[in-house]
Amino acid sequence: MRQPTTRLPRAVNHHRVVVDPTRRDFLRTSGALGVSAAALAAGAGQWACGSAGEPSVADPAERELALLALDEATGAGARYADVRVSRHWFESVRTREEQITGVNFTESYGIGVRARVGGSWGFAGTRDLTPDAVAAAARSATAVAAANDRLAPQTTELAPVEAYPNAAWETPHEIDPFDVPLEEKAAALFDGSRAALAVDGVQFVSGSLSAVKERRLVATSEGSLVQQTFIRQNPGMTITAVSSDRSDFQSRVSDVAAAARGWEYIAGLDLPSQATRWAEEAVMKLSAPSVDPGTWDLVLHPSNLWLTIHESIAHPTELDRALGYEANYAGTSFLAPPADVLNSTRLGPDFMTFMGNRTEVGGCATCGWDDEAVPAFEWPIIDDGIFVNYQTTREQAAWISEQTGMTRSQGCAYGQNWASIPFQRMPNVSLMPGEAPLTEEEVIAQTDHGIFIEGDGSYSIDQQRYNAQFAGQAFWEIRNGRKHQMLRDVAYVMRTPDFWNSLAVLGGPETYWLGATLGDAKGQPGQANAVSHGCPTALFRDATIINTA
Repeated sequence: MRQPTTRLPRAVNHHRVVVDPTRRDFLRTSGALGVSAAALAAGAGQWACGSAGEPSVADPAERELALLALDEATGAGARYADVRVSRHWFESVRTREEQITGVNFTESYGIGVRARVGGSWGFAGTRDLTPDAVAAAARSATAVAAANDRLAPQTTELAPVEAYPNAAWETPHEIDPFDVPLEEKAAALFDGSRAALAVDGVQFVSGSLSAVKERRLVATSEGSLVQQTFIRQNPGMTITAVSSDRSDFQSRVSDVAAAARGWEYIAGLDLPSQATRWAEEAVMKLSAPSVDPGTWDLVLHPSNLWLTIHESIAHPTELDRALGYEANYAGTSFLAPPADVLNSTRLGPDFMTFMGNRTEVGGCATCGWDDEAVPAFEWPIIDDGIFVNYQTTREQAAWISEQTGMTRSQGCAYGQNWASIPFQRMPNVSLMPGEAPLTEEEVIAQTDHGIFIEGDGSYSIDQQRYNAQFAGQAFWEIRNGRKHQMLRDVAYVMRTPDFWNSLAVLGGPETYWLGATLGDAKGQPGQANAVSHGCPTALFRDATIINTA
């Protein structure tokens, strides 16, 4: 059996907003806050999330440091400032068969200050959480912003946003993965390894589990103070089969996704049964025929299609790329200039809709508020096949307001950690399922000559997100509307607009599934963003298939 899909709601968010009756106290800053070393130590120890459904409130010591930083920045001349006090906790365990091969644990704690002078930004961060060091960082950020504005004055105003003086949010979860013993995590991987090794022909199994937790306090000079706690997990297995004569080997990488969920997500994956399927497919690859290159219909499981969405839809709709302000890691964008492409460029059939959001349960870019204290929501990026909007921050909203009619930010500001300046980062970008309740089998039934692909593999794409090539993990020839046999050495090549306009059939909601990455890189210096992309099983007509052997 194949892995069951995970159906997730596409627009569910859990905010807790508490309006502080003494907002004046929040806005009142003091040059002598008196944050003692003992208070800081106490704040550093308050790392556990609140109980399920009850987000943690701001730590008093961190709150005072944030107010101090805002006071110092505005006092030094910043017309606007925002502050992030964040603590990151990362743990991973790696296994080979039934042995632990590596354990990693890191923790980082500090404060970052972003200041705006005129229309230009400056940033400074420090892991020294004494009042003097925090004040110095705030003044430094303001001095950098002032210098930038002297060299290249900017005039863009920040989009308006309501103030949230006492707000909190956390990733919905039942079991904090950092409360789970390392032995239990390794045992889950060992269970999967034993199941895979029980399949004749399988020789090697490697596994990994990583977990990330972050407690982040965002404060702005406009009166917002938002405390959030994020939890994300990333499981993985690679199973390798070796032929009896040792002349060939084939691997099958798992297609379970990273997710913003608690330990109950990992516990519910049933790794042994899934590992058995992956192992059987690795063995089948050994004798599978190599694909005949040419024109085939293509049915893509979401575990493959999510990556194609990431590279060909999500990256090119980042506004800074389209305008040439950003090219690191992923190039610019063919969707430019905005005035020429918005509301007029057809990227797919009229039943194709992509939503940008930070609200999807389980999504790795899901939050309550972004790093500019803009509340999470969802909006169409492609509506009925037409490109209608980009991803924006408060600064960027005005750049395309004439074309979109939107004057608010879409909540896409994010910095990797306290040492990183926030800038435009990708939200969850998801392809909506079809209205008809088509199953995976019913989608496959609509082609007589096709290839079904599961799992993501190697890929390449050009610097404008226009021409690309994608592989996968498991490939099945479709004959007469059914899976016929496994194939190997398969990749599809595409030109982005042509590929998406060849979309012929969308699976229904039950085929919808979230793929994800915890390491989407961007910027210089580089930063990583966690993001998810949901989609249903989908059929594309007349795709170009190449043989990668």
